[in-house]
Amino acid sequence: MHDDNIEVLRARVIAENPSLGTADKSNQWWLLGTSGCHLCDIAEQIINQFQAVQPIGYQNLDIADFDEALMMEFATTIPVILTPSKRLNYPFSVMDLQQLLG
Repeated sequence: MHDDNIEVLRARVIAENPSLGTADKSNQWWLLGTSGCHLCDIAEQIINQFQAVQPIGYQNLDIADFDEALMMEFATTIPVILTPSKRLNYPFSVMDLQQLLG
């Protein structure tokens, strides 16, 4: 997915979760996953390690709460990090997260 589509994708996610639209968008990362996803647990651990050196705000979002079309957008790629301008599919490392800030 190209970065220019991130804004549209984030708008679709906000449509499914209106409370996200009120969050501070400048530093809001979303970790998209689902319950029982082992890789999603690992991704969260990586984000927590990253937060030790770079305080970022992130929110876990369960794709099972999305409509079917949006859920299928991520079903085979979770965990996925969406920043206000970028998408990062797993696998990723702390270094990859650092590059998202650039």
